[in-house]
Parts: sequence; structure tokens; C-alpha cells
Amino acid sequence: MRPHLSVYLTVCFFLFAGAAAAQGRLKGSVLSGGQPVPFASVGFRDLKAGTVTNEAGEFDIPGVAGGRHQLQVSAVGYVTLTQSVQVRPSGTTPLTVNLEPTSSNLNEVVVSGTLRPVTKMESPVPVEVYSPVFFKKNPTPSIFDALQNVNGVRPQLNCNVCNTGDIHINGLEGPYTMVMIDGMPIVSALSTVYGLSGIPNSLVERVEIVKGPASTLYGSEAVAGLINIITKAPSTAPAFTADVMATSWQEYSADLGMRIRAGTKADALVGVNYFNYQHPVDNNGDGFTDVTLQHRISVFNKWNFKRPESRTATLAARYFYEDRWGGQTSWGKQWRGTDSLYGESIYTGRVEVIGQYQLPVKEHVMLQGSFNYHDQNSYYGQTPFMATQSISFLQLTWDKAVGRHKLLAGLPFRYTYYNDNTVATKEENGNGAQRTFLPGVFLQDEMRLSDKHSLLLGARYDYNSLHGHIFTPRLAYKWTPNYRNVLRLNAGTGYRVVSIFTEDHAALSGAREVVIRSELKPERSWNANLNFTKKVPLSNAFLTLDATAFYTYFNNKIMPDYSLPDTILYDNLQGHAISKGFSLNADLMFSFPLKVIAGVTMMDVYEKTGQDKTRPMLSERFSGTWSVSYSFRRANLSLDYTGNLYGPMLLPVQPLDPRPGTSPWWSIQNIQATKKFAKGWEIYGGVKNLLNFLPPRNSIAHAHDPFDKNVGFNADGSPDPYRLTFDPSYVFAPNQGIRGFLGVRVTKL
Repeated sequence: MRPHLSVYLTVCFFLFAGAAAAQGRLKGSVLSGGQPVPFASVGFRDLKAGTVTNEAGEFDIPGVAGGRHQLQVSAVGYVTLTQSVQVRPSGTTPLTVNLEPTSSNLNEVVVSGTLRPVTKMESPVPVEVYSPVFFKKNPTPSIFDALQNVNGVRPQLNCNVCNTGDIHINGLEGPYTMVMIDGMPIVSALSTVYGLSGIPNSLVERVEIVKGPASTLYGSEAVAGLINIITKAPSTAPAFTADVMATSWQEYSADLGMRIRAGTKADALVGVNYFNYQHPVDNNGDGFTDVTLQHRISVFNKWNFKRPESRTATLAARYFYEDRWGGQTSWGKQWRGTDSLYGESIYTGRVEVIGQYQLPVKEHVMLQGSFNYHDQNSYYGQTPFMATQSISFLQLTWDKAVGRHKLLAGLPFRYTYYNDNTVATKEENGNGAQRTFLPGVFLQDEMRLSDKHSLLLGARYDYNSLHGHIFTPRLAYKWTPNYRNVLRLNAGTGYRVVSIFTEDHAALSGAREVVIRSELKPERSWNANLNFTKKVPLSNAFLTLDATAFYTYFNNKIMPDYSLPDTILYDNLQGHAISKGFSLNADLMFSFPLKVIAGVTMMDVYEKTGQDKTRPMLSERFSGTWSVSYSFRRANLSLDYTGNLYGPMLLPVQPLDPRPGTSPWWSIQNIQATKKFAKGWEIYGGVKNLLNFLPPRNSIAHAHDPFDKNVGFNADGSPDPYRLTFDPSYVFAPNQGIRGFLGVRVTKL
């Protein structure tokens, strides 16, 4: 071997050995909440070196050049983490990485379950949280319509003519659902039917849903559950938002929001919601409008005041006005209240005020209050319905942590004034207003038994000036064996006082007379539900499962009796009622930009008197919802496919009615494309009701004779063997078929 070649090889050997000696090894594990994260990607942004964690969440990257490098760790369902790591030039560098989860929203702060701000993961009460991103997958002009894609929650239309409705939770009718704004009982009783429309979507931070009785914390009406609409904080809201949409049916909606800086002491948020539809359509040929014509405006203003020690002080107000009518297509306002042409015309005016103030004391003491006034001027054919309602609410709460105990005590007071021109407020000397006083007291103790076990005990006592003493206890237990599994057991009672108007809209349709058989007693319910949440990491996806089994027992249930064709008889059920079932939600997020949310609910709802077991009207045994979203990131384009599926329901029919007494399986499906541009602009459009599903064309009985002047005869004068009378309550699905929509949004931070 030549001398110079020998020297060259020797130098190369030592250089290679030195380089090898300068390389190190990075070894460690990826965790989340103390639990391993398998199949996470671990790699250096500045080096071509990386790996994937094994099932135990462990990783090992050899041959890493010594020095400081940028390490990136990512996994489906977790926030991607980038951090600087100093790698030893020789030997092994140990490292433990902790990731924050994103897919299951378990770290979101919720308040509806316990009246205390707590993460969803830590809450002993299962709370479902839905953000505006979820509702934008199927854009709607109101919160009422937006809830159609929430599993176990169904917006129910109650009238074919005026299209009013309520919210069903787990098969229970709308009067059992409490709807709140920022935790205040704003939308209830009379306003349950009309007050859900017009809440500006641009101001909604999130919607929290609790399924099951919550009367221990929220009192009357929170029997099936509650829907809490949390509005945005003015200090963190965008400077300006706008969402304008139109459909091929000539429906127009606008949702505007603006933040106002009022010096250094206050921030304000102003929102306006506007909806207009003035184009009568009668595609089913029954002579009536398929969709109610509406002209609606809602104005919302919220103020946050800055105080020492970050104490809370907020004040918000909303004004709502709506003019809606449905009926024979040739109807005009000159026919309002007459028997010439049939129309259902409703004027609604509403004012709401809500506020919170933390007292300037050492303890955490909060004063909350709300007031709403609802005025309704309606005609259902010839039948007038004039009603006013005001609700004043005041609540003082004390919140304190003592060792392993989180104590919450409250003194609520509610005053309700209600008056209308129906039998609901009839007295011997004429109509008289109902004035109901409802003072109460509640106490809650959330105990942390250990790192894995917690127990919540609560009790509430109310005194209703009409119905007397009401006691509602509550229990919640949570077991968290590890971060991926949470088991919750909840049991409690609920109650609801009487509000005739919301029992059934058919009572005021102009087709039936209301008869109250005896003095109605408040309804009581006992409920238990078992909830299990599981997070499942997959090789290229992350799955979150949320399963709940529920059981509710009622007595004194207020039941409408439709056995007579022109009358609705109201009375307390002499037996009992049961609502039981099972629901499952699945949230699947893939490593590529595909996300699937799906849910099913199976339930059995019935009333039992003696040996007779009957199923109530308009309660489905099966329902399902889904949302599939895919993003084309380079094109800033996303696609959303949403839908729901409902099983057969019993429908209100007349004694000789030829129409089916059961609805078919039916589904409403939608598709949307959204294109994002620079500076916060985006355009969206799509098709609603892709399958063009419509209920039967003869949904309105005896539609040709709405004032029942020719009962027993068809429209052509021939004898009618079924002797039907006019009745628009045979309704289970919207009459609005396939339609396109197009909208534009802008968000300025």
C-alpha cells in the first residue's frame, strides 16, 4: 500500500469515528394526562430523523447529531407540540413529552352541569358542548333550526300552518326542556314556542346541553334537560362579524356582530339578527302556504365592566320582534280574525335583560338576575290568542372550596306573571292573570374522594305559591380510572309547573276547544343515567365514544286527550310515564383532514294507566345524526355533509281518518362547500334537503273548509265518508323541499 493512501485511510477512519462519537440518541415517551399516546409522530424539523411511538407511547431515535434541535410531536386528537431539545453528543438523552388533547373537547370549560366553571373532563355531570364551528356545517337562520344535527335533540314543528315548534330531548316534549341564555332562565313557558328564533348566531360562544333533570340547580321545567346558550365575552369577541345568506326559496337572513371599546373600564358587544321570507309557496297543492312567512329582527347588546381583582360585572339586553303568518295562499292581513279566508297570524314582541355582579367581598358571592317581557297578539283563524308574560329572576350564589369539598349554595327567586284570553287563566268572574312566586334554596357539595373518584350531592327546596312545597335531590358520581376512560352516574328528580299554552300548540290552532278536566298538579320525575366516555387512539385516527343509558319515571304527567274531533281534554295522568333508552356519540378524527361526527339514540317512551300502555304522539323510537367534513387545505376549501334520520312516530288522527296513523322513516340531508379567502372572508353554498323529503300532501285535514262550514263534504261537493274536520296538527317534518343556499361571512379580529 502506498504511504500517502495509508495516511488518507487512517485520517478518514478517525474522522468517521469522531463523527460517530458526536452522534447521540433521543429516547423517551409521549404522554397525555399521564397516559401513553401510541402512534404519535416524533421527529426533528431541522434533521431527517424521526419515528413513531409504539403502543406504550415510547420512542427511540438513534444517530442524532449532538446539539440543540427543534423537535415536533404530533398525534391525531392532540395539539401538535414543537419544542427545543438539547441532544447529548454521545450517549442517550431521555425525554418525556406531554400533549394536550383536542378531539374530545374534554378541556373545554363548562358551567351548566354544576353552576361552577369546570373543565368538561372534570365535570361529574355529562355536558355536551357545541361550538359555532359545528353549527356552521349546516348554516341556519336561528338556534332552533341549528339544533337539528344534535343527537337526541329534535326541533319539533307543532303546526302545519304557523310552523311554531319546540325542542324535544330524548323523546320528551318541549315543555320539559329549559332553554337559557348565559345561565339565566330566559326562554321558558310561553316563549318556548317563539323565543328560540332570533338569537343572533354571531354572538354565540358555545351551546351546552345537559340531558336529564337539572331541577336541583335550575328549578321548574328542567325535567328532560337544559340548553344553555353561552354568549361571547365582549373583551375577546372579534371586532366585526357578518354572515349573510339567501336561499332559492327567497329566504334572506343576516347576522351581524360588532365589538365596542368603551374606554379602559368596559367592553361591549352588539349583535343584530334579521330574517325575511315573503314568498308564499304551495307545492303540495292543499291551498295553504307550505312555509310560514316571517319578518323577524333581534337586537342584542352585552356589556362587560372591568373591576378590581377581576370581579365579574356584566349586563346584557335583547329586543325581539316577529311578524309571521301562514294559511290560505290568498290570505291578507285584512282577513285577520275573520271567517272569509283562513290564516294564522302572530305578532310577537319581547324584551330580555340579564346581568351578573360579583359582590366586593372576600368570599366568592355572585348576584345574578334576569327579566323578560313577552307580548303576543295572535289569531288562529277566528280564534284570538292575546297573551302577556313577564318573568323576574334573582339568584344569590356562594361558591367556596374547603379541602376536598367544593361547596355551592344559592338563594333563587322567580316571579312569573301570565295572562291570556283562554281557559288557562279563566276565573269565575272572567279572565284573571296568574301570579306565581317561587322562592327556593339549594346546596351542592362536590367531593373529591380520590384522584380517580368524585361525588356530588345536591338538594333544592322550592315553595310554589300555586303548588306548595317541592323538594328535588340530586346525586352524581364520576370515576376516572385513567385519562382515556370516564364513567359518570347521575340520579335526581325534576319537576314542572303547569303552563297550558306549551302543552300542545293544537290547543290554539282554531280547530279544537280546550277543556281542563280538573285542577292540574305539578309533574314530578325521577331520573337516572349512566354515561361512559372513552378515547381510542388508532393507527391513523383518533376516536372518542360517548355512550349514555337513561331512564326517567313520571307521575302527574299532563296529558292531552284528542279522542273528540273538536276538543282537547287536559288532565293529570292517573298512572305513570316512562322514558328510557340509549344514545351513542362518536367523534372520529383522521390524520388526514377528515372528521366524522355521528350519533344514534334508541328509546322507548310510553304512558301506563293500570294495564293500558300507550305511546305518546310524535315520539320517535330511533334517531340518528351525522356530520362528515373534509378539508382541501391547499385550496382553503372544505366540504360538509350533514343529516339526520328519524324512525316512525304516532300522529294525531281523527276517528275515521284515512291518513296513516304512523309517520314513515324520514331523513333530511344537506351538503355544503366553504371557500376561505384572505383577511377573514369566506363564501359558502350548498343544497338543503338533498333527498327532497316531504310529508304527505294531505297533512292538513279538511283543508278546503278551514272553518268547518261544510263538514261531511269534499271540495267538489261530493259526500265525505270520513267526516274529517279541519286540523293542521298532523305534522312531523318540515314542508320545505330541496333548496339551494349561498352565503358570505367576514370576521375581522
